[in-house]
Amino acid sequence: MIKHSVVIVDDHTLLSQAIQTMVNTFDKFEVLYTCKNGQELVEKFTNSSSNIPEVVLMDINMPIMNGIETTEWIHKTYPKVNIMALSVEDDDKTVLKMLKAGAVGYLLKDTEKTILEKALIEIVDNGFYHTKNVTNLLVKSITGVVEEEIIFRDKEIQFMKLACTEYTYKEIANEMNLSPKTIDGYRDTLFTKLNVKNRVGLVMYAIKNKIYTL
Repeated sequence: MIKHSVVIVDDHTLLSQAIQTMVNTFDKFEVLYTCKNGQELVEKFTNSSSNIPEVVLMDINMPIMNGIETTEWIHKTYPKVNIMALSVEDDDKTVLKMLKAGAVGYLLKDTEKTILEKALIEIVDNGFYHTKNVTNLLVKSITGVVEEEIIFRDKEIQFMKLACTEYTYKEIANEMNLSPKTIDGYRDTLFTKLNVKNRVGLVMYAIKNKIYTL
């Protein structure tokens, strides 16, 4: 029986080998090779057409060329190749970025073996595999429920970091060489952007989003 070809792209060697071993136990699939990052995959694809699989299992956080960049490249250059994200990242923004880049499925690395096999089968048969959570996320994105990424100016970042210290607003103004009135403007703008009501909310946002580290 001819098996469907799979390539794994993941910078964690042991995990990549474990996934390869697992996929090779599936009746309908076999792993052609593995890559440690997107650049390795690009080189493989461009070197020989025999290196182009039906499905790519793609990690996201990798050096040199990450999963989102690699997915965009594959989707544009080899649109018939199906890409399924296999990652530890489960935040909505990352999932949406990967799907918008061209991935046809998204699974977490702790997914059960039977689910991974089912996902691969549905991808080669139907062209996609979405869990209930991913489907709900896509619906939210279409209806505009998912928040857009907030863009901060450099001065706003600096202000947030200083707001996480014991400085008063007047001392922050002195530190940034700005007038207290300008600092009040930064504060009010950030309160509106982040939908927070006070400095505590601002500090909590900065820590949660790693703008300021304790």
